[in-house]
Amino acid sequence: MRRPGLWIALIAVAVLVLVNVAWWLRQGAPLIERNPTQVETTDAVVAPAPLPDRLAVAPAVTPSAPPVAPTPSPAADGLLLPVQGITLADIHDTFDEARGSERRHEALDIMAPAGTPVVAVADGTIEKLFTSDAGGLTIYQFEPSGRFAYYYAHLQGYAPGLAEGAQVKRGDVLGTVGSTGNADPAAPHLHFAVFRLTPARQWWTGEPINPYPLLGGSRAADVPIP
Repeated sequence: MRRPGLWIALIAVAVLVLVNVAWWLRQGAPLIERNPTQVETTDAVVAPAPLPDRLAVAPAVTPSAPPVAPTPSPAADGLLLPVQGITLADIHDTFDEARGSERRHEALDIMAPAGTPVVAVADGTIEKLFTSDAGGLTIYQFEPSGRFAYYYAHLQGYAPGLAEGAQVKRGDVLGTVGSTGNADPAAPHLHFAVFRLTPARQWWTGEPINPYPLLGGSRAADVPIP
């Protein structure tokens, strides 16, 4: 059985819907109402995340100052034998021998032919060239620290150009063996002494030190300075 009334009702509803849609489109209203709580956003430029530290940077290290070398002493490397051609076996320790009734020798007498070269036992400075009644032609040499002096006496002559204040190196020729002063002309030799300087660093005075244990290069390195 046909129901014309139902169809008429459906058609009426459809027409009503189409009319409403047409009216809304004419008014320019959106078909779907926006949620008032919705926040409109725009495309934002997102900064890239910082890269992780791939390489750890070590803090700057200030280099430490190099260690300060101790002040050298005559026994640091051993003293060179002061007369060319002479070995330690040729030398007799005369440091404690008596000279007269009131004093010790406090030096070494190194016997050698007159004119034999005398050399610097270590690096240093020529502090004084001096002539005395006892020592004849003499040389006072200070070592670099200024704590010790080397004394060469009875020289026949000085090396050409040698002067006070001159810097000399170990092995430099300073003069020649002789018998000036109170030395026996029949027995030329080098009178060699070492002494510890006073704080005033006066070339003519100091505490005598036996040179014998200090001679001979590395052999002397194990001998402490008193």
